[in-house]
Amino acid sequence: MKIAHVALWTRDLDEAALFWRRYFDADVGAAYQSKRRPGFVSRFVRLRGDQTMIELMTGPWIADGSSMDRVGWDHLAICLGDSVAVDELAKRCQADGLLISAPRTTGDGFYEAVIATPDGTRIEITD
Repeated sequence: MKIAHVALWTRDLDEAALFWRRYFDADVGAAYQSKRRPGFVSRFVRLRGDQTMIELMTGPWIADGSSMDRVGWDHLAICLGDSVAVDELAKRCQADGLLISAPRTTGDGFYEAVIATPDGTRIEITD
């Protein structure tokens, strides 16, 4: 297993991307706009020499504070290595009441499920 990415909500996606590029010389990917969640836009940041990514995320609900999504770190993504491992862990978590979102292929290409820690922090488990 390895950490695939961590996610950070931001009010200004372009400003956040510029910050990571300017101060950390990071590679910043193209914007991804979700078809499933209108208004959601993200960009992945990769630091030089590291495979772990930072997902910068924004949406109109961030600015008004009406959502449980808020500016700051959002979730951790852990790569399990394959889709069978994702399905198996999702099933275990569902039995324990910890599954938030069943396994699916996301618009940006990840096969993932979302589970919760006992205090509610989200963890994406990916292939």
